[in-house]
Amino acid sequence: MSIRISPSILAADFVNIERDLGRIAAADLVHVDVMDNHFVPNLTFGPQMVDRIQQVSSLPLDVHLMIDEPDRWAPGYAELGAFSVTFHAEATTEPVVLARRLRDIGARAGIALKPGTPVEPYLDLLHEFDQVLVMTVEPGFGGQSFMPETMPKLTLLRDALSRSGGDVWLQVDGGINEDTVSIAAEAGANTFVAGSSVFSSDNPELRISALREAAASVHSHRHASRS
Repeated sequence: MSIRISPSILAADFVNIERDLGRIAAADLVHVDVMDNHFVPNLTFGPQMVDRIQQVSSLPLDVHLMIDEPDRWAPGYAELGAFSVTFHAEATTEPVVLARRLRDIGARAGIALKPGTPVEPYLDLLHEFDQVLVMTVEPGFGGQSFMPETMPKLTLLRDALSRSGGDVWLQVDGGINEDTVSIAAEAGANTFVAGSSVFSSDNPELRISALREAAASVHSHRHASRS
């Protein structure tokens, strides 16, 4: 199973984003948090900034929309060329319709769940999405502590996908470091958003490699145990 590391530029130096993008070239994606100060109590940036990041990034953009009315606004981010656009289940009125529209435009469609949002209503709809993001902190701010109580949701998702055979990325976001990445990988995650643990390092590429190796080791052990 492929392991993907997606550093969050929420933890980057906003004055030197292009420089910091260059420091994470070993990553698979760059996670771009869009916040509107309504859905979450924080404000980051919108389409113009995402478009500029798209122009200077060598990595595909993994856009995470923490905004109201994603049914209205999410397609615009796909049209900018984002590789993946993830919207929140709590904010959308028609998640399947929106996911299909994003796919039609050419982006991967992701759905995100806050820590308190149950995953059960979406288990029979997994084929409609390319990614499910289980938030392991309350969305809105970086640097928070990982919430292990969210792991049962990942296990439910992993088991549902094992039964259906679907190819859906299981992503976690919040408090991911070399210790918690193993916990999330054990529960079934294969795509990991890491902000502070990467960008606070003197050597972000080394930290990315360490995260990838820690997660891969867990997946290899689980695979060997099933064999």
